[in-house]
Amino acid sequence: MRLFVSVDLDGLADGVADAQARLPDTDSLRFVDPADAHVTLKFLGEVDPDRLDSVQAALATAVTDADVDPFTMTVGGFGVFPSPDYISVVWAGVREGGPELARLHEAVERELTALGFDPADHDFTPHVTLARMNDARGKDAVQRVVREVDPTVGRLDVSEVRLTESTLTDEGPTYRTVARVPL
Repeated sequence: MRLFVSVDLDGLADGVADAQARLPDTDSLRFVDPADAHVTLKFLGEVDPDRLDSVQAALATAVTDADVDPFTMTVGGFGVFPSPDYISVVWAGVREGGPELARLHEAVERELTALGFDPADHDFTPHVTLARMNDARGKDAVQRVVREVDPTVGRLDVSEVRLTESTLTDEGPTYRTVARVPL
């Protein structure tokens, strides 16, 4: 099973869709389903189902160790990875709640790498992926919107971290919550 750890944007699908609608209409952008929007704390990749209990226990320990109480997260603005010159992902940023997400990420990273999962190969930037860019068609228009438009996606109360299964299909990934760990 292909797994990741996330904070989901329950109730903000309309805000995500509104932000996506601000992006240019170009064939090179593949949009994320707004109902599946989330902040990834750690991507685990393929995990043997026999390891699920130990992953869930490590996640519970991480959330306890992070010592983060329920908090408010505000999402908005545009950004890109890896750079404006070479765009592969267009995202909305976290305006409020970033320090709490960083503490959760650090604890999750520590516990799950101790179980043998690969450490993150980049710095943690809390974000919500809005679209992936397949090629450079329309790059100038995307750069302009990212530079000039500042959408507000919305605000939500965060009270849990989720372990999510991602199944890849021809229509895009489908997600299933495997476990919920309350803050």
